[in-house]
This record gives sequence, structure tokens and C-alpha cells, in this order.
Amino acid sequence: MEKRALPETAGANGRRLRRAGCCVRNDAITHLTFDCYGTLVNWEHGILAAMRPWLRRVGVQAPPDAVLRRFVAHEATIESQRWRSYRDVLRGVMRGIAADFQVALSGSEEWLLADSLSRWPPFADTIQALRRLSTRFSLAIISNTDDALFAVTQERLRIRFDHVITAEQVRSYKPDKAHFQMALRRLDVPVSGILHVAQSLYHDHVPAKALGFRTAWINRPSLLAGRGLAPRAMVTPDFVFSDLSGLVAALEKTKSQTKRGGFARFGGLCGR
Repeated sequence: MEKRALPETAGANGRRLRRAGCCVRNDAITHLTFDCYGTLVNWEHGILAAMRPWLRRVGVQAPPDAVLRRFVAHEATIESQRWRSYRDVLRGVMRGIAADFQVALSGSEEWLLADSLSRWPPFADTIQALRRLSTRFSLAIISNTDDALFAVTQERLRIRFDHVITAEQVRSYKPDKAHFQMALRRLDVPVSGILHVAQSLYHDHVPAKALGFRTAWINRPSLLAGRGLAPRAMVTPDFVFSDLSGLVAALEKTKSQTKRGGFARFGGLCGR
């Protein structure tokens, strides 16, 4: 993926975020928590790759951003209701999109999105970034997914995370705080020692900031610019990068770096 220059950016609530690398903070970070889909995995690509053949087959012409907007709307609605597995959430999203386009689904077509998740690809910088970060930090996943679905994704990421926290485990979906509350219990370190890394302001930065996490916004290119596959949200992340490579580069600029398990001084990033 082409790396974009990142200018000063207005936060979602109007506050300004300066680009990474312009000042130094010396807080000790030992753990990095990651959202998965949208941050590590290119779910826009995966969703559209699954949907396009079906749309052609049923004779629906719809621009990609319109398909993704429908995905966002249906997913947010379903996840706000009683808990159900993410596989079933994706089934409901598929039903909702078909209804929007006035198309009848066969039984197998209802599972098109859920069955495609195992093929959603990592972003080009993800695997190398995780490998480099794993040498200095404990890594955890905080994801709106099922255990079995993430297990397949983890094989594509080619790394074993120290902790995996899923919607199935907490019986809840972000932006509910349950994922992050469990992370604090599982990691058993002060919240000041954790940096949460995520693309979605709505799903991740809002609940993480409410519990005292510092957050790094990975503002990847998206057909739904500025928010990705999520509703809009009012929140200001602590740090902002255009991709994971930028995060890695900033962390590797730190003056004091130790082996994994020790304290790394979190410099080279610019906060609020």
C-alpha cells in the first residue's frame, strides 16, 4: 500500500491532531492492543470481493461505496441488539443488503459474507509490522468477531498474539466497553502501559478513551473516508498514522528500547 504523507488533521470533535514524529513523550508502553478488521485486515476489499460476483449475478448495479454504507448500517443495527455470533451478524447483514436491493437470497447465499471472512486479506504492511512490534511489546487482539473466525484470520496474519479478546468471549460488541474492561483484567498492567491501535473511531477509540487508554488512529485509505466501515464518532485519538508502518517507524525511533517484557520509552509520537 502506498504510504501517504499525513498533514495536521482535525480530530472528529474539531481538536487538532499533529502528525507523528513531531514531539516526544516518555511514557512507558509495554502492551499494544489491536483491532483486527479494518486495522490489520482489509475488510473493505474482502467484503467487495465477495459481494461483486453476487451483485452481478442478481443484476444489481451499485457503486462500491453504496454497498459498504449498507454494510455499515446493517452491522451497527444488528450489533446493538441482543448478542449473537458474528457469523450470524454477517448473515443478518447479507439479508439486509439483499432486502435493500429487493433481491431474494437462497439459503447458501445468506452465508456469503460469513463464509468470505476467511479470505479477507491482511493489509500489505500488517505482517511485517506485527513481527517487528512483537519483539518489543506484548500484543493483544480486541475484535468484534467469533473465536473460530479469528483463529482462521490469525493464520493469515502469521503471528500468535499474547491475548485474544473477542465479541464471543464478552458477549458484546464494540463500542460497548466490555472488550476493553476484559483487556485490563487479562493484561493485568496499568492502563498507562497500554496503547490501543485501531482504524475505527466509533468502535474502538470512543470506548477505549472512556476507560483511560491512549489510542493510535490508523487512518487508512477508505472508500468511506475519515471513518471507514463505521458510523461517525466524536473522539480525538492521541496519535494518528496513515498506516502501521508509520506506527512502527515512530516506535523504533524511541531513545530507550529494551527486549520484550521490559519498558520501552514511548517517544517519537506526538500527542494532543
